[in-house]
Amino acid sequence: MSIKLTSLSQSSLQDYNDCPRRFELRYLQRLAYPAIETEPALENEKHQREGEYFHRLVQQYFIGIPAERIAKTASTENLGRWWDNFISNQDLTGLGGLSGLKTEVTLSAPLGSFRLVAKYDLIARDGENFFIYDWKTYRKRPKNEFLAIRLQTRVYRALLVQAGAFLNGGKLIAPEQIEMIYWFSDFPNDPARFRYQADQFKRDWDALTRFAEEIKTASSYPKTEDANRCLYCPYRSYCNRGVRAGDALDAELETEAEELFDINFEQIGEIEF
Repeated sequence: MSIKLTSLSQSSLQDYNDCPRRFELRYLQRLAYPAIETEPALENEKHQREGEYFHRLVQQYFIGIPAERIAKTASTENLGRWWDNFISNQDLTGLGGLSGLKTEVTLSAPLGSFRLVAKYDLIARDGENFFIYDWKTYRKRPKNEFLAIRLQTRVYRALLVQAGAFLNGGKLIAPEQIEMIYWFSDFPNDPARFRYQADQFKRDWDALTRFAEEIKTASSYPKTEDANRCLYCPYRSYCNRGVRAGDALDAELETEAEELFDINFEQIGEIEF
């Protein structure tokens, strides 16, 4: 039996955009993953756990835990290297001096019949400008063109416009005040930066609204016509799209699964209905 869906996120919208069938299986039916996402599986699982832990290390830094204490918990080769790259980057460590830092903050706003929800690694304010930071532990540095069209880039900036007024003294944040920055732990001197503009916001919000309406009214969820996407899909056996997983280095650019969690909307920033 399908589960009634009340919220959408960048991950669920990306799944819908990439393959409506995957969206249906993951978010409506919430089926268990029957297939390995990537090869080699154990190495990739370890890398994902380290990536999650790295996010916690950075969060601890920005809530004021001493860097020396945090460094002692970076206990693997990857974590040690990523932490050294982070703590050596003055552009990032200098953010600690800004007021109004929000780490691991969740924003929400109405989107058609749904709530659009996003959890941000860090939102920093410098004067009138707002910077969205997202930490990536990719083993390949994606092209900026790839990131620019990803739903995360579009959702995170648009949602800050819609739901970020509480960060701006109750005033709506204009698109021109926003920049999104992806920082790559293995490519520390090559971040990807995306400024925002009013015309981009209109395009993005219109597209997100169309997605929401399509999802609400859909009577079927067809499989993607791009079979290459199935290499990284844990549901491919449901679709008879092969059994062998794709390579982990390529897969992490294509798939960013999220946890299915219960959301308490009273505890997150949102705009009024």
